Amino acid sequence: MSIRAVYFDLGGVILRTEEKGPRAELGKSLGLDYDGMDRVVFGSESAQQAALGIISREQHWRNVARALNLPESEIPRCSEAFFAGDRTDPALVDFLRSLRPTCKVGLISNAFSDLREWVVQQKFDDVFDDMTISSEIGITKPDARIYRQALEKLNVRPEEAVFVDDMPANVEAATALGVRGVVFKTSGQAIADIKKLLAG
Repeated sequence: MSIRAVYFDLGGVILRTEEKGPRAELGKSLGLDYDGMDRVVFGSESAQQAALGIISREQHWRNVARALNLPESEIPRCSEAFFAGDRTDPALVDFLRSLRPTCKVGLISNAFSDLREWVVQQKFDDVFDDMTISSEIGITKPDARIYRQALEKLNVRPEEAVFVDDMPANVEAATALGVRGVVFKTSGQAIADIKKLLAG
């Protein structure tokens, strides 16, 4: 059966931390190493609640500030430094845009409440036919329901879809439903794997 839709994760795939220095320096200034800083922002109970839409991004960052013993006035500086090394991959964005005439393109992302607005601000919302964002629907990967909702919104069957993610567990959850999976390692590898699947 031919592929009618390609779904991509965002963080770690389209958007990646290419320069670890700013986050490492921020952590060092707060008595943490890089991984420790990462856990405070992405690995905490507050982060899980934000990804589920139980709390807003703003509330999550207030919780981060509290965990780091920082005044709330420091949140903008802390957030900016934390994400300063992140880069959107233009080659992937261009590739996804090139698929649009013949294939549907979707996003499936575990993300905080500001993601849709951020994608619009970055001017690549036109890449996606639809965006399935965990904080908007209260479900995170690898829960099967998030993939089912994404498939329903683009009106495609699992065997007609490809899902790309840097987390093997998330890809495995999609393939368990019949979706074809690609574990992201590099842009070139992911693009080649998708082209092979699209070629049948």
